[in-house]
Amino acid sequence: MSTSRTRLVLVALISCVVTAVAMLLILGRSAPPGDASAEAGFARDMAVHHAQAVEMGFAVRDGSTDAPIRALAYDIITTQTAQRGVFMGWLQQWGLDQSGTRPAMAWMAGHGGEHGGTPAAVGVPGTMPGMATKEELARLKAAKGKDSEILFLQLMIRHHEGGVQMAQGLLKLSNRDEVRRMAQSIVDTQNSEIGYMTDLLKQRGAQPYPSILK
Repeated sequence: MSTSRTRLVLVALISCVVTAVAMLLILGRSAPPGDASAEAGFARDMAVHHAQAVEMGFAVRDGSTDAPIRALAYDIITTQTAQRGVFMGWLQQWGLDQSGTRPAMAWMAGHGGEHGGTPAAVGVPGTMPGMATKEELARLKAAKGKDSEILFLQLMIRHHEGGVQMAQGLLKLSNRDEVRRMAQSIVDTQNSEIGYMTDLLKQRGAQPYPSILK
């Protein structure tokens, strides 16, 4: 084989290898997350987490006549309902069931997934951070007026802290753009609302529960 022909063969082989590597990288980036992935776990768990926030929003909306509280509840209800729709849409797009077989928060195990500090989390494996207990939800639904407002703000601040913790965990584990954008939005929005709700509590002569954020 001539030198020039050998060179052409080598160039062709190198080109094929480069193309194959590039295709693998592209396919690897665009392949949907698997059932046990951080992205799937985040979407499933955050959907459940958001559902409780919506439930608490409706509870205080029914128990208070205060305009700022009702406006905050409305914002939480609408925003987190819309985000739940996005999470469910992702799972459908990825060809995954809306509920998985793994325990809640398994996707964060070993990556800052310790989430103690709340009655709903302490000593209960697989429980999401910041979640209210059944007893706390019952108290909120029964409360009226100022008592409803204070309990709602205390529970929702802790709930938002849990959501921030989960979103920060996802940011450490995923490089998928759309999921990271959502997680960062949750961190930014809920941190802002935590500050606002803390001010509303102070106006009512009350304080938040001890923070669960490290």
